[in-house]
Amino acid sequence: MSHSENASEEITRHIPHRPPFLFVDEIIDETDDRLTARLQVRPEFDFFRGHYPGNPIMPGVLISEAVFQAGAVFLARKADGEFGGEVPVLTRIEGARFRSIVRPGDELTIEVRLKEHLKNFYFMRGSVKAGARRVMTIDFSVALMPPESGPAEE
Repeated sequence: MSHSENASEEITRHIPHRPPFLFVDEIIDETDDRLTARLQVRPEFDFFRGHYPGNPIMPGVLISEAVFQAGAVFLARKADGEFGGEVPVLTRIEGARFRSIVRPGDELTIEVRLKEHLKNFYFMRGSVKAGARRVMTIDFSVALMPPESGPAEE
């Protein structure tokens, strides 16, 4: 098994996301209040076929999603593994600032930092770099919610 397969298993053990909607490859550092992860932006990512053909750019919403997924990994690891049946749900996005375009071949370093924790709400700040280039910053909050018991009834 390759290193990237081990890294992917580490990520998927903590969050429910799976390819093609998994935007964290590996965890590279962690402290009590922060986690740093990496994503290799591969040319074969399907969204590049339509965003923009001939001039592929990673959508800002997917860069943001990489930050949110890194935040979910951080919270799951902080809770010593799986959430106790609860699901991390994004509740707020504030102050997203995009500073640089992300293209196929870029390696993103994603950092999330816990700013505050109140009951089941976690307030975080995320930042992304591609090498030395600053790509984005974003503040967001996540709530741990009970999972849906099944399809909504009409």
